[in-house]
Amino acid sequence: MVPDRLQPLVAETAPLAARFRGAGRRLYLVGGVVRDAVVGRLDPDGDLDFTTDAPPDEIEALLAGLADAVWTQGKRFGTIGARLGARTVEITTHRAEAYHPDSRKPDVVFADAVEADLSRRDFTVNAMALALPELTLVDPFDGVADLAAGRLRTPLEPEVSFTDDPLRMLRAARFVAGYGLTPDPGLVDAVSALRSRLDIVSDERIRDELDKLVVVPQPGEGLWFLVSTGLADEFLPELPALALEQDPVHRHKDVLAHTIAVVEKTSPDRLLRLAALFHDVGKPKTRSFGPRRTVSFHHHEVVGARMTRDRMRVLRYANEDIDVVSRLVELHLRFHTYRMGWTDSAVRRYVRDAGPLLDRLNELTRCDCTTRNAAKAAALSRRIDELEERIAELRDKEELAALRPDLDGVEVMARLGTGPGRTVGEALAFLMDLRLEEGPLGKDEATRRLQTWWAARSEREG
Repeated sequence: MVPDRLQPLVAETAPLAARFRGAGRRLYLVGGVVRDAVVGRLDPDGDLDFTTDAPPDEIEALLAGLADAVWTQGKRFGTIGARLGARTVEITTHRAEAYHPDSRKPDVVFADAVEADLSRRDFTVNAMALALPELTLVDPFDGVADLAAGRLRTPLEPEVSFTDDPLRMLRAARFVAGYGLTPDPGLVDAVSALRSRLDIVSDERIRDELDKLVVVPQPGEGLWFLVSTGLADEFLPELPALALEQDPVHRHKDVLAHTIAVVEKTSPDRLLRLAALFHDVGKPKTRSFGPRRTVSFHHHEVVGARMTRDRMRVLRYANEDIDVVSRLVELHLRFHTYRMGWTDSAVRRYVRDAGPLLDRLNELTRCDCTTRNAAKAAALSRRIDELEERIAELRDKEELAALRPDLDGVEVMARLGTGPGRTVGEALAFLMDLRLEEGPLGKDEATRRLQTWWAARSEREG
């Protein structure tokens, strides 16, 4: 039985299906759209994947005059992409593919039957197809039953599936977390045994799959899957390393449990979730013991920011992403340095340091509290509320979003009668400290203070 929710989609694809049927070819919707329709999570605007018995050249010819645009970058792998109105589609010839043990790219072998194509897909819940236009569900590996039972299996033996494409081992974590599926024991054993094969997968593909995992509503079970199977050791060894560090502050068994709890508490903002994932990675390198075996992690935020930057570079993240995540890691304890209350000066400095990351930093700070002590959690929440109220108050009085000295470099040179150089930078730093400490002074008062500073400096230097 085809879900009623698919009917609008079937109507939308009817012209494409008619074109293929007229040529004596079969066309099937496959992949996530079929799976999500079964569980009621269909994205009405998402991209569509099709498979067909038509070879790539014929797919391209059948799209002529129907598609608004056609692209053929994936043609050698059997895939033709197209734009049909507002929808992006990919149509792929039935295929069976396998990786050589030392290769990052598959050898593509085309198949005649859709069942052969489905057998080479990652999981049974994705190995379903909807024949068009007759609306017959093709489910040779009981994907619907597995969705109902909350079970994650591979169509073929898991060793075969993960050898075909080792990234599927990492993708399994996303399906465990995103769909609440329990992996079959054989699947878990295969991941543990084949985890080193992830080495042949490009860093970019691994990065993209990690990004998809961290933004599911509750990624915790997927992260635990990565650690328990040893898969994280292959591409994110900083994560399992946290399991070794006892953390009495948060009263968790270890820092790993705390970290995963923080990730789950944050909003599904990709960069915020990555910052939560990395925020304590500096703890193993900074752990020290004090009197009575008390544990401390001095400057772990600085060490962690450097480690975060290094790992994200290995995973080929964009420089902009690296800057955001590593800066959040570096700043995630900044809130706790203001223990004596939020003076105007403290608020200005905090806002200046956070810059455009202020809202993310505040959320990370809130979520970093995973203590079971309700009184401590409530006290921290009140302090953050107080900070946000103070920021709002100062925003009404001052331009906090654009904190800068009352005089710019050109004005400093004019008032001091000097040219460009280190002196101007020192003067601007002095004026910025005044701005942070006292708020806006106005140009006249800033000039008077600058000249006093300049006179004292000149006298010191003789």
